[in-house]
Amino acid sequence: MGFATNYWFLMFGRFVAGIGVGYALMIAPVYTAEVAPASCRGFFTSFPEVFINGGVLLGYISNYAFSKLPMKLRWRFMLGIGVIPSVLLGIGVLAMPESPRWLVMQGRLGDAKRVLDRTSDTLEESKTRLADIKEAAGIPQDCQDDIVSVTRESSHGSGVWRELFLHPTPTVLHILIAAIGIHFFQQASGIDAVVLYSPRIYEKAGITKPSYRLLATIAVGCMKTFFTLVATFLVDKIGRRILLLSSCGGMILSLLALATGLTIIDHSDHMLKWAIVVCVCATYSTVAFFSIGMGPLAWVYSSEIFPLRLRAQGCSIGVAVNRAVSGGILMTFISLYKAISIGGAF
Repeated sequence: MGFATNYWFLMFGRFVAGIGVGYALMIAPVYTAEVAPASCRGFFTSFPEVFINGGVLLGYISNYAFSKLPMKLRWRFMLGIGVIPSVLLGIGVLAMPESPRWLVMQGRLGDAKRVLDRTSDTLEESKTRLADIKEAAGIPQDCQDDIVSVTRESSHGSGVWRELFLHPTPTVLHILIAAIGIHFFQQASGIDAVVLYSPRIYEKAGITKPSYRLLATIAVGCMKTFFTLVATFLVDKIGRRILLLSSCGGMILSLLALATGLTIIDHSDHMLKWAIVVCVCATYSTVAFFSIGMGPLAWVYSSEIFPLRLRAQGCSIGVAVNRAVSGGILMTFISLYKAISIGGAF
């Protein structure tokens, strides 16, 4: 994208990048849930959100750093700098072990056992996890061979889609609704609009100097990263439910304060410093409450509630809903706030 010579070149780069992001968002929580030991599964499954927010923060910082360059170079550097973490990620993936569940589904029990021995707290836990995976794959528990033959349906997971959509049991249906629901409402909260359009929010709030708006936006990234990190350390100590409820309640109040502040400013004929402070603080509290619950825990929750045999496909459905809602909000947000005011949009 940094070397794009025309609009369609740029869009092609965004399309390819979108494919990579989609894969990562689906695979990261599922892979982590399958590899991590039970004692710290919540911590590790929520940790990708820390790096996502760290990346957003670095994007804000790089945008501020490159804002002094001429326009024809500025946006190219802003997009091109993303190559560095992508290369580091690619190198890191080479050192990662394969998922033990996938290995068992391919009949490679010996390889799966070695991975589980490395990633479990005790050998007893490793044996228990292997037994659970074998049961989900339909492999007899007394089978001790390193390589076994598995049916095509088991190795490709083709029966899973039928169980999820065509003939779901009441339990599976409830799980599917919960996973889709948490991903839908995570994005329907408008968090991406708050994060990505925060410079525009600050402009509407009355912060006219571009450098001040960028600095305020960097603070949004800092808040989001910090509170996501807090959530990763609390998730296994106080549980998922308390964090999710606290997150939802805090976001409701924060978005209400943001909408009220922006509406008051919109209908005022002079600058109201207190309203500007309310809007800035409301954006910070919105991302803070989101990051302590709904942000990281939507991925943790959806990767944990599905049975092992349904986890990968079930999580992929949640991610698809997540990205569809996010895309819909981002594509319509500007039109919405022009139609009903920015305060009304929130």
